Amino acid sequence: MGKKRKQQQQRMDSSLTATLPKQEAMTLVDQLGGDVLAKLKAAKQDLAAKEQAAEEERQAKLAFERKQREKNKSFEELLNEYGDKGSKF
Repeated sequence: MGKKRKQQQQRMDSSLTATLPKQEAMTLVDQLGGDVLAKLKAAKQDLAAKEQAAEEERQAKLAFERKQREKNKSFEELLNEYGDKGSKF
């Protein structure tokens, strides 16, 4: 029963698209005005710039935190981490 309905719906959809010529079928870009489309593109670029700035800020924060952790390590932690790798004077 469900399969017949799907087939009927597909036939109706294909017949509707077949009756409309490609010239009359309007796309979303055609339906929107030029100014609305320009505003959407500007908003998209603004959002992308904000996301990039947030990512850069996050990366800088992570680097700063890494440096702070390294700076605040005790002698024992440094010795365990680097051991005999350092140069001896």
